[in-house]
Amino acid sequence: MMQHFTCWADVPQPLELLASAKALKQNPWADEGLGKHRTLGLIFFNPSLRTRLSTQKAAYNLGMQVIAMDINEQGWKIETQDGAIMNGDKAEHIKDAVGVMGQYCDIIGVRTFATLSDQEQDYQDFTLEQFKKYAGVPIVSLESAIRHPLQSLADWLTIEEHKTRPRPKVVLTWAPHPKALPQAVANSFAEWMQNTDYEFVITHPEGYELAEEFSQNVQIEYDQNKAFENADFIYAKNWSNYKNYGKVLNQDMNWTVSAQKMQLTNQAKFMHCLPVRRNVVVMDEVIDGSHSIILPQAQNRVFSAQAVLKALLQR
Repeated sequence: MMQHFTCWADVPQPLELLASAKALKQNPWADEGLGKHRTLGLIFFNPSLRTRLSTQKAAYNLGMQVIAMDINEQGWKIETQDGAIMNGDKAEHIKDAVGVMGQYCDIIGVRTFATLSDQEQDYQDFTLEQFKKYAGVPIVSLESAIRHPLQSLADWLTIEEHKTRPRPKVVLTWAPHPKALPQAVANSFAEWMQNTDYEFVITHPEGYELAEEFSQNVQIEYDQNKAFENADFIYAKNWSNYKNYGKVLNQDMNWTVSAQKMQLTNQAKFMHCLPVRRNVVVMDEVIDGSHSIILPQAQNRVFSAQAVLKALLQR
């Protein structure tokens, strides 16, 4: 029985969850009475487009009510440290705020973000863990400091729908970006792909290794062209440096996914979680091409979220 949805380990039967997402895609309103008189709270500490809209739609498909709140714009400033003397600008402690949310909501989705400065706190997933500790209701990660499991479940569903051979080669490629981005999407994708029977490869510049807990059993290839050979899926994503935490030490545009590089693949499908910096991360001719599946991938965010909410409502 699933208690929370924050990582792969939270899911007792991943194949059943995947099958549920597939079934819900065929009939989104099959369980529209399941969430009647149940409330989903969506709490955002950072911006969201796909996660917010897809999770709201998923909840509505199940008949749930939804309360969404941008905590930075619509709430009090939150103190997170235990024992803090709150004589500054933070008016509410996280244990009180989260405890109250749990009184109003049957399930809470929370989106946090890496500080990209305090690696220890980020990799403890501190804010997410506070929600799990104090809410008293199931918690769904809408992206945390180190993982994005709803995205990964949707990615898995997308690959299953578009694969042309039983064991496809899936490549996660680092791509340049002008800003420092968290490792969350890459970490989570690596975590989920390692639990499939796919051939999974990560390619990135030397020095851009992910944390060992996410990459220690993965094939790493520093030559992007070699990694692309015979690939069935190319998933492009930037992440900032883990060893020199949160730093941008490489903006080599040779890592941009181009049509020429895609020709090295086995007519691979192109994936990205969005938003994407066009002609930086990927060239227009790739993302707008016939092998791009970014829109089906985004659509699957609804059914991955719906499968998770359904499992939590049935617990």
